[in-house]
Amino acid sequence: MTRTLGSGSLVIATHNAGKLKEISALLDPYGMKCISAGSLGLPEPPETGKTFAENALIKARASAEASGLAALADDSGLSVDALDGRPGVYTADWAEKQWFEGEPGRDWYMAMGKVEGLLQQVGPDAARGAAFHCVLAIAWPDGEHAIYKGSCPGTLTWPPRGKLGFGYDPVFVPQGDQQTFAEINPAKKHAISHRADAFAKLVADQFGG
Repeated sequence: MTRTLGSGSLVIATHNAGKLKEISALLDPYGMKCISAGSLGLPEPPETGKTFAENALIKARASAEASGLAALADDSGLSVDALDGRPGVYTADWAEKQWFEGEPGRDWYMAMGKVEGLLQQVGPDAARGAAFHCVLAIAWPDGEHAIYKGSCPGTLTWPPRGKLGFGYDPVFVPQGDQQTFAEINPAKKHAISHRADAFAKLVADQFGG
């Protein structure tokens, strides 16, 4: 049987205020008080894992061990069928400008262009199937942990369309739709996204609902 959180404080292994707000809203109905790793002054560990699950667990364990509280972390990204699952765990890295221009920051249009360029190298008829993935990891200070995996399958389009999303959203069309994640209503996106899938599994397992 999976260990459950119950109610109380939960460290969210992030320094991103937006992510803390989003996760807090999802867990507040279950009596969880969410605290960010950033507000506790906890360092961000190197994400050296080869999979989303490994990276999520690295972050969750680091926050749990440093805080003495249960901690939740997520890792997510895009996998493209014709590119053997790339960019995968390097989804955000492909947008890092210093890799290409020697400047800090992220350029998502550049990242989308790299994916499209690699698809064109595969060939004009390359399969354009892809999926967004999200893995949530809960870790307790004693080392116990739980993993929840979510995904959203779809296809890639070019050129990018829409201004509502972020990251690779303008080139990703979810399965069964004709609009990109950057074109559809944000509420609809959040209901069908890879993160929503992972959180639904976490809630069912941890809180029985």
